[in-house]
Amino acid sequence: MLTTIPSQAGADRRSVSISADDFDYIRMLIQRRSAIVLDAEKMYLAEARLNALARREGFASLGDLLVVLRGERDETLTRKVVEAMTTNETSFFRDLVPFESIRTVLLPEAIRQRQGERVLRIWSAACSTGQEPYSIAMILAEHFPQLRDWNIQILATDLSTEILDRAQCGRFSQLEVNRGLPARLLVKYFGKQGNDWFLQDEIRKMVEFREINLAGDWPLMHEFDIVLLRNVLIYFDMASKRRILQRVRRLLKPWGSLILGGAETTLNIDDAYERVQLEKTIVYRRGKS
Repeated sequence: MLTTIPSQAGADRRSVSISADDFDYIRMLIQRRSAIVLDAEKMYLAEARLNALARREGFASLGDLLVVLRGERDETLTRKVVEAMTTNETSFFRDLVPFESIRTVLLPEAIRQRQGERVLRIWSAACSTGQEPYSIAMILAEHFPQLRDWNIQILATDLSTEILDRAQCGRFSQLEVNRGLPARLLVKYFGKQGNDWFLQDEIRKMVEFREINLAGDWPLMHEFDIVLLRNVLIYFDMASKRRILQRVRRLLKPWGSLILGGAETTLNIDDAYERVQLEKTIVYRRGKS
């Protein structure tokens, strides 16, 4: 079935629905490269995102993109297809409660533990466009002035280089800053240029962005005081969840905390974690055994 849609230039372009065989190929490719499981009912999502990618890359149709994808070892195109199919839903201070626990419990505890070293390490995994790590940076700037002479490392990672480029520049639309960002922090830490808001260098430079595919090889990293892996595991199969959780656990300080999404757990996946209730937030720590 062919559906005519307008291109950015105003001319008609053809948006092609994919066959079940092509969709199965895409699903296997995504799972092999990123460990993300694309459910069968997400064919509509693949069509929408890959048709848009085909137009951006100059293909006459999605069908032409799929021919190249299947027939040539085009690593750049393969990467772009995988990145197009990843979900980049995020917002500042998303769900709020975990960030309150970070401010009131986790950071004070880590500061006590790290007083001798004066080093603090936090990892925002699958950070998307950067709202999560920037939220943490603003918490540190607002509430912990005693850390100004500490070595603060906020690592933010994602598998999408395009998304990381967007995150690193600290540029956000009006809609993005309206989602979860208190007006007081917007005025204090952002400047407006045209229709967009730009994060001040004071906060932006607190975060280091790096490409890491959670399903692939990880670089050598120091142990972390806090790891945020929120709303990520829900997209992986069980074997990938178990492997990722095991690797994260080995990177946690003895007092370190892993924060997952509200619908995620380590239960029956990696029982070497200890589940800890902190006020309204659940965190996971290395077990004592």
